[in-house]
Amino acid sequence: MNDIVMYIIIGIVGLAIGFLIAKMLEKNNASQTVASAKKEAASIVKEATIEGESIKKDKMLQAKEKFFELKSEHEKVINSRDKKMGDAEKRIRDKESQISSELAKNKKSNADLENKKSDLENKKKDYDERLSVLDKKKSEVDKMHRSQIEQLEVISSLSADEAKEQLMHSLKEEAKTDAMAFVQNSVEEAKMTAQQEAKKIIITTIQRIGTEEAVENCVSVFNLESDDVKGRIIGREGRNIRAIEAATGVEIIVDDTPDAIILSCFDSVRREIARLSLHKLVTDGRIHPARIEEIVKKTTKQIEEEIIEVGKRTVIDLGIHGLQPELIKAVGRMKYRSSYGQNLLQHSREVAKLCGVMASELGLNSKLAKRAGLLHDIGKVPESETEVPHAILGMQWAEKYGEKPEVCNAIGAHHDEIEMTSLLSPIVQVCDAISGARPGARRQVLDSYIQRLKDLEDIAFGFGGVNKAYAIQAGRELRVMVESEKVTDEKAAQLSFEISQKIQTDMTYPGQVKVTVIRETRAVNIAK
Repeated sequence: MNDIVMYIIIGIVGLAIGFLIAKMLEKNNASQTVASAKKEAASIVKEATIEGESIKKDKMLQAKEKFFELKSEHEKVINSRDKKMGDAEKRIRDKESQISSELAKNKKSNADLENKKSDLENKKKDYDERLSVLDKKKSEVDKMHRSQIEQLEVISSLSADEAKEQLMHSLKEEAKTDAMAFVQNSVEEAKMTAQQEAKKIIITTIQRIGTEEAVENCVSVFNLESDDVKGRIIGREGRNIRAIEAATGVEIIVDDTPDAIILSCFDSVRREIARLSLHKLVTDGRIHPARIEEIVKKTTKQIEEEIIEVGKRTVIDLGIHGLQPELIKAVGRMKYRSSYGQNLLQHSREVAKLCGVMASELGLNSKLAKRAGLLHDIGKVPESETEVPHAILGMQWAEKYGEKPEVCNAIGAHHDEIEMTSLLSPIVQVCDAISGARPGARRQVLDSYIQRLKDLEDIAFGFGGVNKAYAIQAGRELRVMVESEKVTDEKAAQLSFEISQKIQTDMTYPGQVKVTVIRETRAVNIAK
């Protein structure tokens, strides 16, 4: 029993000792943790201190840099202000120096003025003395004149007024007789020499202008390297040649002529487009309908640019300046138009040169005369058809684009459609007649033929759904392209009949005119 109690006591004592040891160990660990935390806190504080010092130094450096920057800007402002003040002071000193020199000059001029004033006073006294002497002499002369008149009146038994009237009457009759004789002689001399002088001026003008005769054709020959190219131009079943004719409105004649094909069309612009397009197609080697349409569009644009270039070259060659771009374009379009078979641009250049020479012979402004001569037929090249006479239309264009009144009147009056108001107008009219009257210059038949072909095309365009119309085969065939969306196959046949009836009733023509209406349907898709 005692052993049990002892064991219990020993156990209790052991538990107490273990508890105490555990407490001591826990306290020891806490102390170590506190020490470690203090050490770490000290390290953090030290690092924070170091970092704070570094930040402080950086901020101080930035502050110094900002200070120096502001100081530099301030110094620049100060220097600029000092420079402005220095410039102002310099200007003030210069102004003071100038004023001083002017004051010195004024003092000198005042002295000179005083001297001149005294000289003037002396001259005035001398003038007054001479004037008094002249008055005395004048009174003596008047007295002597009256005495002589009284003596003459006594001798002639006439008063001074009666003698003056008789003298004036006799002088008037004599002057009238002499003037009438002079006028009659001048008129007779003018009648004798005016016609001779006018002929001399016209002959001199014509002799000084040498130009080639105008020859306008309706066909062009396109030369080929070999006859093999003809087959490529014709294409399979003639599709290429049909595509070219449809795109340009020019008839292509392929015959037995070696190494050549013929382009036939009354419109020289279309012929030129077809010729250039064929040249590009043959050179490129790719000839098919799609390529033909592309080339024709590009060539049409090229011709429009060439028209502007031709106009510029023409005005430069003639020495005409300041012409408006629209008038230059109209001058260029004249290259592709004809008047009674005479090329319009060549005719206008010739008239301009004739006007310049004739104006020089007459002592007028030759440059203005050239300008009027070049522009006198611009009314023949409107972009759209009009019923206004070409002379009036050309005058309206010239007025619109700021030409001088003399030039406008010369353009409008060269066919006597308005009254002439300047000497340039008859000169332009005469030179226009000279240019057109030269042997071989004009052919009336060709112009009426071309007008008939244009009338044929205009009749076709008067019907709805017509896209293109071309008069080919020298006017024996009218080829009409219609829009497939607006014209059906049945309506195409009806349209052909209606156009033929319209031609039959409205026009006078030899032979027959074949009307061909073409309706083409295309299905186009794009592969991407």
